[in-house]
Amino acid sequence: MLRFLWTSLSSLNIWTITLSFSLFAFVHGNSDDEHGNTESLKYSRKHGALSHNVATTDAEYTRKLKQEVQVLLQKVSEMERQQKSYPEVKFLSYKDRKRILVTGGAGFVGSHLVDQLMLQGHEVTVADNFFTGRKRNIEHWIGHENFELLNHDIVNPLFIEVNEIYHLASPASPPHYMYNPIKTLKTNAVGTINMLGLAKRVRAKILLASTSEVYGDPEIHPQTEEYWGHVNPIGPRACYDEGKRVAETMCYAYQQQEKVDIRVARIFNTFGPRMHMNDGRVVSNFILQALQNQPLTVYGNGTQTRSFQYVSDLVDGLMDLMNSNYTRPVNLGNPEEHTIMKFAKIIRKLVGNNAEIVNKPAMQDDPRRRKPDISRARKFIGWQPKVPMMVGINRTISYFRNELSRSHHSERNIWTPDQPHEE
Repeated sequence: MLRFLWTSLSSLNIWTITLSFSLFAFVHGNSDDEHGNTESLKYSRKHGALSHNVATTDAEYTRKLKQEVQVLLQKVSEMERQQKSYPEVKFLSYKDRKRILVTGGAGFVGSHLVDQLMLQGHEVTVADNFFTGRKRNIEHWIGHENFELLNHDIVNPLFIEVNEIYHLASPASPPHYMYNPIKTLKTNAVGTINMLGLAKRVRAKILLASTSEVYGDPEIHPQTEEYWGHVNPIGPRACYDEGKRVAETMCYAYQQQEKVDIRVARIFNTFGPRMHMNDGRVVSNFILQALQNQPLTVYGNGTQTRSFQYVSDLVDGLMDLMNSNYTRPVNLGNPEEHTIMKFAKIIRKLVGNNAEIVNKPAMQDDPRRRKPDISRARKFIGWQPKVPMMVGINRTISYFRNELSRSHHSERNIWTPDQPHEE
């Protein structure tokens, strides 16, 4: 009780906390220790714990102190009654429960992955420097005995004991990874070396969240994992494209030389709740503009294509890949292909307005076509997307609408985790 009192009431005046310790005995009927009480009173007076008239008697002074302690104890009791509730997690025995590290676990995809790992009953540690991640994406787990959050930048080594590592840490949208290209390169190069070194030391399995950007502006369609890509190594997107390519190279070097157990997922366009409002991606841009009755911005003529998967499908794919024995790169994406112009019209219709669609100059090195061949995922890990695009878009629109309606910090927009997916 004393420890709880000290740690939980830091917002109160320090003199009241001091008194709660020095006079705790009074409240519990130990007032017969006259010498001890007198010494406590002398200490409180000496250190100015309570301002009082010199003429005040010791008995009256003691009574006032008791009242203060009673108020503090009442506050503690109220705090204990207001226990935080958590989503129900599955119980796993020590033989089945894993210790899992998720780098970038406070980000968009990472937080959804954390939800599923927690719901399955594993012990999860999140390492995030909060460049694009947000604490409120995982705030519903803070305080849970199976969860730990580390404010850590993976360009610095991390020394913990884990069984599996999901390495997702990296800015993933063009405005974010172009903001500091050198930092993006360091995160994907030095950060990946640090995680591979950790995996080697503790003999953990590691999954690298790579990207379809390793294919660059592809010359074959759809893109298979055997395609080597068509990337501009000195363009504005190179810090991310080449950063992920070298990260893959390092994974296979560690596999061959150090026998590290690796998995590599090449992730295609993904959307869903908890996306950054201003991350500059197609889905978030269109939804945000449509909800605010602004013109929808299409870069180029709109004939370039993308394939969009809902975030829960991606999370399923990442866990399926980690739990498989397959070590070659695997595409994770939705092969349903749409032009950017068509997608803009879909968003406009679902939001329910007639916002104008305006064309702006195309972005440099923007891929013209993007569609995954997921034959390998189907064959080796038994995965394919399940959530229809329209269902996913409506969920995302609802999340963005709630986010835009917030006017006070107390108005939370917490996306409740789905039920645990089967392993």
